[in-house]
Amino acid sequence: MLARTVLASALTLIIAGCNNASDSTTNAADPSYSAKPESTARFDIYKQVPLTANIDHLSNNQRKMLKPMFAAAREMDTLFWNQSFGSPDFIMPYISDPAAQAFTALNYGPWDRLANNKAFIEGFNDKPLGAKFYPADMTKDEFEAWAEPNKADLYSIVTRRDNGELLLTPYSKAYRPQLERAAEYLREAAEYAEDAVFKDYLLLRADALLSDDYQPSDMRWMDMTDNMVDFVVGPIETYEDMLFGYRAAFEAYILIKDMEWSNKLKRFVNYLPELQRNLPVPDEYKQEEVGGNSQLNAYDVVYYAGHSNAGSKTIAINLPNDEEVQLSKGTRRLQLKNAMQAKFDHILLPIADVLIDEKQRQHINFNAFFTNTMFHEVAHGLGIKKTLEDGDNVRTALLETASAIEEGKADILGLYMVTQLHEKGELGDTELEEFYVTFMASIFRSVRFGAASAHGKANMIRFNYFSESGAFSRNPDTGTYAIDMEKMQQAMANLSRLILTIQGDGDLLAAQRLLADRGVIGEQLAADLARLAEANIPVDVSFEQGEKVIGL
Repeated sequence: MLARTVLASALTLIIAGCNNASDSTTNAADPSYSAKPESTARFDIYKQVPLTANIDHLSNNQRKMLKPMFAAAREMDTLFWNQSFGSPDFIMPYISDPAAQAFTALNYGPWDRLANNKAFIEGFNDKPLGAKFYPADMTKDEFEAWAEPNKADLYSIVTRRDNGELLLTPYSKAYRPQLERAAEYLREAAEYAEDAVFKDYLLLRADALLSDDYQPSDMRWMDMTDNMVDFVVGPIETYEDMLFGYRAAFEAYILIKDMEWSNKLKRFVNYLPELQRNLPVPDEYKQEEVGGNSQLNAYDVVYYAGHSNAGSKTIAINLPNDEEVQLSKGTRRLQLKNAMQAKFDHILLPIADVLIDEKQRQHINFNAFFTNTMFHEVAHGLGIKKTLEDGDNVRTALLETASAIEEGKADILGLYMVTQLHEKGELGDTELEEFYVTFMASIFRSVRFGAASAHGKANMIRFNYFSESGAFSRNPDTGTYAIDMEKMQQAMANLSRLILTIQGDGDLLAAQRLLADRGVIGEQLAADLARLAEANIPVDVSFEQGEKVIGL
């Protein structure tokens, strides 16, 4: 009984600390404390599917290599828990409801990532914008006044000294035990690597985990072309830091290359310089050259961990994020085909049956969904990475708005690129309407991720911009939407120009206004999204995954 009281007291302290508040409803003196779900909790918004892939063609060494990769990925999972909430031991043992416990694990804490990070466990306030990267009581003004030259470093956390002053600690020190274990697993995997470049990458990545110097391994990762197994691992995306967008979160993907689909995509890389030159903006906003080593490949993903596994699941990757690497070598675009198929089958098609005009539903297909998603990732590499006036990184200039603006750019430029390539006859005999109608249906899919998601906010902006431009109409009798091809193409060009200009100018105020004015869900859209919930259409997928699922 005493032990339970102590643990309950510890949980209360975590709740107060995580939320920068002392008004927790938890009674720390009550030894029978349990973490109860809120009555508004929605535990049925994910469709669980097995994350399978064919590994029959892998050699014995490649199969052996996967096991330490899984182990390293699980270390990323632990690290991300600490960045998002704290140790899962502070909450998971106190949740008796199995559905609530599974939902907490899926969200890496008691906040619903697809409902603007609202708490779904009693006693918690909304999630802090800075997650666990900053002290809970730190204000923006305090941080900005802090005379620490490296305070915006991607790979560091901010805490307080005993005297209350802010303290910057690199990841390699703050998370040393977990990173040492992960590095050891990477070195073990390297022993089985048959591809020499991939082996070098694994060893360099292991070193990076312990030094916080990720650029050499990013550069080496860009040199890989022939490896059948790939491993994206480390602190990568900055979406979790919604206070400033500075800190990178730990995550991992284990990937098996699909050679047939990858070979189909190779030819598109050759068009990147031409597509960059044809962007619908003045020349100064497209003066940067696309890296010559950009790649397009298709993969089946067999494991998500950490940030990539939290809430909605990524279905395509464009990396590295390092602007210097992008300018030097380009990027690699990895299309996660099996995850993409799961979302298309279980979410996009059912959404179309409810919200897309019956006459236009025939245009929706997986090929268009795959192609739109692929060129979204390609579009991340287009445009401009440095502001025109100061030469600062766009990501730094736009602060907390950078992720949503960048995702908005990738979405709209992806459609622009599809249009350009279709006009050149490079997309086969597919009708252009297939890409546009599928794109419209996918807006409804992604806008359901909510304002806490950069992808969700980007889709809200695009929906509202398209609506104002007359790019689609809504039939009040059927509650379905039909696109106007001519007006949608014009709106696509205008929105592309607006976003690229904001990025090139590093215009933070314009980015904030765009998000405030158009990054919202209006009453009519909210009502239509509610119809999707009433139809029991999942918001996203979750995965049954791991060694056993793929037969390892």
